[in-house]
Amino acid sequence: MGMDYDQLQQAAKDHLWLHFARHSVYQASDIPIIVKGEGPYIWDAQGKRYLDALGGLFTSQLGHGRADLAEAAAEQAKQLEYMPLWSYAHPAAIELAAKVASYAPGDLNRVFFTTGGGEAVESAWKLAKNYFKLVGKPGKHKVLSRQYAYHGTTQGALSITGLPAFKAPFEPLVPSTFRVPNTNFYRAPAWVAEDQEAFGRWAADQIAEAIEYEGPDTVAAVFLEPVQNAGGCFPPPPGYFARVREICDEYDVLLVSDEVICAFGRLGYMFGAERYGYQPDIITCAKGLSSGYAPIGAMIASDRLMEPFRQGTNTFYHGYTFGGHPVSAAVALKNLQIFEDEQILEGVREREGAFRAALESLQDIPIVGDVRGDGFFYGIELVKDQASKESFDDDESERLLRGYLSGALFSEGLYCRADDRGDPVIQVAPPLICDQSHFDEMTQILRVVLEKGAGLI
Repeated sequence: MGMDYDQLQQAAKDHLWLHFARHSVYQASDIPIIVKGEGPYIWDAQGKRYLDALGGLFTSQLGHGRADLAEAAAEQAKQLEYMPLWSYAHPAAIELAAKVASYAPGDLNRVFFTTGGGEAVESAWKLAKNYFKLVGKPGKHKVLSRQYAYHGTTQGALSITGLPAFKAPFEPLVPSTFRVPNTNFYRAPAWVAEDQEAFGRWAADQIAEAIEYEGPDTVAAVFLEPVQNAGGCFPPPPGYFARVREICDEYDVLLVSDEVICAFGRLGYMFGAERYGYQPDIITCAKGLSSGYAPIGAMIASDRLMEPFRQGTNTFYHGYTFGGHPVSAAVALKNLQIFEDEQILEGVREREGAFRAALESLQDIPIVGDVRGDGFFYGIELVKDQASKESFDDDESERLLRGYLSGALFSEGLYCRADDRGDPVIQVAPPLICDQSHFDEMTQILRVVLEKGAGLI
């Protein structure tokens, strides 16, 4: 009884508002319609197969089409399809909170469920402001984040986001957010361009300078991803997070580790903070918590931040209708059990070197400037000139990325992201089940398309 292909196309063009999409592109062409997934592959409505090299949206940790995760959803829906967490609880949320807390570093034992990453970021900022009011520091409300960092699209999360082009259409946004340098060593200032540790120290110290400039009694939190996504996967330099932790302790500023992408195996650990050896006050997460089989996110807070809300009439007046949804929680529990049973984290750590080597093999292509990332999370920065690191101007980037690369990669059977949030990059973050055969397939397609792209410049 479903629509045929032509009907789907027309209905999509007439009624479906796509996210982050230029709808003018589809006036004279079809909208890609994905109808099936299995393992690391997806199929469109016309039967063509693609390697999912972006894990859906950094989300499909276990790959597509797993019946065990679908069955977990069905079993929970049959028993209890919905119950809010507004002063009530249900077993799936309780068990999931305990499981997530068992993985979280240090005393991050309090799990506040959301339906996605942006809501988790909103929750963290609201908690930071509320907490400081309750402990007698009501002036602490400002937030620091990094240049080009992406933290979500809701009004508060967008205010924390460091991408001016994404923010401009929605201004005025929530005030009191400020930017510090990111950790793109490929574009490091000249005086620290040869020393990663010195660069990391310099970048971290800019946080201290920003806190001093704004006033330590006004800054509540700093939001940092373990590996920054926007701009093309910036890993932290050695010593960076250790220094950030010192700064946050010195100024009584909360360190929020935004792990919406980096948590649940993307970097080979349950949390990126574990990989890089730092202790956050709050972790925000989503995506891989359910491997995309159901919408769910979480803010994980330390016992210290929960303590004021255990006193008297103090209440965190914040919540979501579908936060900790029973079906989503049940799916997430099954997802995490599979992580343990199938040793997903160990597999990422075993294969990440091979993945990196496969991508680095592309550096002989003239427009490939830098390959960076960790785990199964990489960015390939494209440049006009390798020796000088000269980037493309806006018009060239538009022609290369949207005029050619995005369509060509998809046409060749590779679903990934060609983006210019910062400098032009291609991002790859495949399902965590991928192996050498998938790395080879990915790089073969990338090579064909990038070599042709180099000839078009």
